[in-house]
Amino acid sequence: MNLIDVTKTFKTEDDALEFLEKQRWPDGIRCPTCGNDRISKITRKTASKNKRTRIYQCLEKTCKQQFSATSGTIYGDSHIPLTTWFMAVAFIVDAKKGMSALQLQRHLGLKSYESAWYLAHRIREAMRDGNPEPLSGTVEIDETYVGGRVRGRGKSRAEAMANKRVVMGAIERGGDLRLRHVANNEAYTFRDFISANVSPSVERIMTDEHRSYPPALKALKPHFTATHETVNHIDREYVRGDVTTNRIESAFSLFKRGIVGSFHKISIKHLHRYLSEFEMRFNERENPERFELLVGRMCHTGTMPYQKLIAVPEVRE
Repeated sequence: MNLIDVTKTFKTEDDALEFLEKQRWPDGIRCPTCGNDRISKITRKTASKNKRTRIYQCLEKTCKQQFSATSGTIYGDSHIPLTTWFMAVAFIVDAKKGMSALQLQRHLGLKSYESAWYLAHRIREAMRDGNPEPLSGTVEIDETYVGGRVRGRGKSRAEAMANKRVVMGAIERGGDLRLRHVANNEAYTFRDFISANVSPSVERIMTDEHRSYPPALKALKPHFTATHETVNHIDREYVRGDVTTNRIESAFSLFKRGIVGSFHKISIKHLHRYLSEFEMRFNERENPERFELLVGRMCHTGTMPYQKLIAVPEVRE
């Protein structure tokens, strides 16, 4: 569903709520607190501060909870209309290089930059795959660095890289991408990344000649028996037969073009969310129902209060 489809399909809040209910409860509405399916619809006879239509009440005597399709979800406690939420989802899920909060604010007519920024980060939170399948077959793995250099002549490499943060990526040939913000580029960090994202049954692992890969893979034996093949970028080797890391490097390149061209700069505190955005968009690029998929994920992603957002830990692997 593209932006034109969204604007045609969801002309009113009631249209959006009906769609959201089907995404959240495909087998019928249930109380999000106790799971009971005996509910009643509340019809307001007088105006109130709560403008949300389609309010329900649980009929379980020990519960009696009132709720709507947005209760307890990433949409919860938002004053932004659902029709605007859906347009934001359509923009972000199809923006190959991402969309800045300022641009989102302009497109959606939001009153403040903060509202657009908060909206975008809640959507990115739902783009994270909570239960990804391990990569298998032939997997390319690489690392890249995000952040500004320390300026000034005579700086050592360590000093020049002081502001950089490490991002690791892995891609299955003909399959999915994984992007993670990790603590450093040491062997134990590479080992943990590979263990968390790659299946022990992987057949081949392709990397560059970074010093941390051999000890990282050695530490995973005997569970990992994959053949480790490398390309030597120092000697300007990029392809040797079918041995290459070009695919994962292309994914990194797309992400960095997003930073330079769309976001201009990003906070390291929220880096993991930007990575989730690019990862999902890459993995679902051929899926014609990626809009519906993301709206559904947002139904099952818990609330994110503003204070929780700005207090997110710096590194999430």
